[in-house]
Amino acid sequence: MQKFLVKAFAVFLLFCLCGTAQAAALPLHPKLEVFRPYLDTYWQGDLTEPGKTEKTIDRSHWSRALNGMAIKTVHSINDGAYGGESMIFWDEAKQSLAYYYFTTAGFYTHGTMEFDAVNNRIIAREIVENNANGITEVQSSSELNGAELKVRSRYLQHGQWVDGHSADYQRVAAMPIKFN
Repeated sequence: MQKFLVKAFAVFLLFCLCGTAQAAALPLHPKLEVFRPYLDTYWQGDLTEPGKTEKTIDRSHWSRALNGMAIKTVHSINDGAYGGESMIFWDEAKQSLAYYYFTTAGFYTHGTMEFDAVNNRIIAREIVENNANGITEVQSSSELNGAELKVRSRYLQHGQWVDGHSADYQRVAAMPIKFN
């Protein structure tokens, strides 16, 4: 039985490596190439607010979409209590990376982002539509460092800029991204 499990694991690992190698070889829009190292990766971060005892865990997955014309990210907080999906693409008219983010809470956002190659960071600015908490804009910074992703955000809420969520995400093994 143990030999069977070892062989099964070896086949699984080979399948995963081949799948990753195939994904790495698939075409991607030239302006999205900065994201290639993050394709087919899974991330986990702790969004628990200071002083709170109940954990708030965010899990996400990045993948190639639409024949390489977009990057799709899917995330879920606390196994589906909240989640969303983003599509990142090159907007020819704006000459910018752009995206849409749709949420399980019924609001969505749209914005642009730029990649700061010197600091290996993504700076995003977005407009929020239909947010029940009065948030109308978000500014965020995501610093990419191989196995770590540091995210910081600010919200324009009721006309005032306030600190938003922040988290340090770690690259983790493949896992299901759940929605309720």
